[in-house]
Amino acid sequence: MDSTQAIYDGLKDAEIDFIVSVPCVNLSKLLNMIDDDPEITHIPVTREEEGIGICAGAYLGGKRTAILMQNSGLGNSINALKSLMELYEFPLLMIMSHRGTEGENICGQVPMGESTSRILEGMDFSFFTPATPEEAYDNVRLSWEMSEDEGKPVSILLEIKYW
Repeated sequence: MDSTQAIYDGLKDAEIDFIVSVPCVNLSKLLNMIDDDPEITHIPVTREEEGIGICAGAYLGGKRTAILMQNSGLGNSINALKSLMELYEFPLLMIMSHRGTEGENICGQVPMGESTSRILEGMDFSFFTPATPEEAYDNVRLSWEMSEDEGKPVSILLEIKYW
C-alpha cells in the first residue's frame, strides 16, 4: 500500500469531509488527492490556529474535520487547541508531517521535531506515529472516533522515514 494512499483512504473511511491545510512538501501528494475529491471541502490557510478556528466552525456546522500541517505549527496553535477545541470538546484529526526526525536535512526543524511528542503528551492529547502504511491507515481511520470520544484533538505524526 502506498504511504500517501493509506492516509487518504483512512480519511475517506473515517468520513472526514472538511480539511484545512498549511502547505508542506511531505503532504503535497495528499493535498492534491484531497483537492481532486469533490466530497471533501479543502481550505488552505496561512496559519495553523486560523485553520483550527475554521475547523471548529465547520464542526458546529456538521462537518467531520481534519487539519494537515507540519509539526512546527504545533507551537503556533497550542492556545487554540486547548482553549477552543479541548475546552468545548470539539473533535479534530491532526495529520502532521513530523519534521526534524531521523533523516531530516534542515537543522532548524530538529528542535521542534525532538519536542513534538512531549508537547502533545504535556497537553494530554493522544497521538500515533505509524511506521507502515497499513498502520497509518488504521490509525487515521480510528482517530476520528477517538477524538470524538475524548472530546479533544488526536494527532497522527508522519515521520520522514514513513514516506
